[in-house]
Amino acid sequence: MKEDIKKIVLDTLSQISDPEIPVVNIIEMGMIRDIKIEEGEIKVLLTPTYSGCPAMRQIEDDILFSLGKKGFSDVTIETVLSPAWTTDWLSEGTKEKLKKYGIAPPVKNSSDNIFNIISTTQTVNCPFCDSSNTDLKSFFGSTACKSLYYCNNCQQPFEHFKCH
Repeated sequence: MKEDIKKIVLDTLSQISDPEIPVVNIIEMGMIRDIKIEEGEIKVLLTPTYSGCPAMRQIEDDILFSLGKKGFSDVTIETVLSPAWTTDWLSEGTKEKLKKYGIAPPVKNSSDNIFNIISTTQTVNCPFCDSSNTDLKSFFGSTACKSLYYCNNCQQPFEHFKCH
């Protein structure tokens, strides 16, 4: 019975898009750490992509609303900060979705270079033409977890999801 409920919950959560990157859902982003079901209560363990993520309140509201529509009224959300979220949790399929959306995905694992999140010298390929002839224009893009780049070949600006 618990496994059936857990499956319904996960299926429901897989329909919730990341508010800042609508082509991926919160499960694909690795934000759902676990689902616990105890005495009729559903506890969703949620990790933000970074501690100051402005979309967290929207994501929490979407979780409560979506599960409420499925008839689950006793739902709590627990924010889990440790271990911290990492781009290592993104699957290759999720990275491909980011690229098709026009966001250069992280190309390394967080353990490849401890300073990768603050690196301004790494080569980032353009998600549109795959050129490595790109320039960092701003360390911060539309959100703190992305940087703004420019492709000198296809002349497209694009964001890069920082590795962390």
